[in-house]
Amino acid sequence: MSERAAPFHCPYCGDEDLRPHETGHGAWECASCNRAFQLKFLGLLTRGLRRNDGERDGI
Repeated sequence: MSERAAPFHCPYCGDEDLRPHETGHGAWECASCNRAFQLKFLGLLTRGLRRNDGERDGI
């Protein structure tokens, strides 16, 4: 999958009227509250996954 997922809701007002912002990749604007924001993937966490029984699975 080469495309990134788009946000469904504005993180500030919760509205769904979002559009890509002109500043570039990962930037969005909300027409409802007139705010612009940017989403960025930071990376995977090193602590691994936790199983239901309390043991850890490595990634």
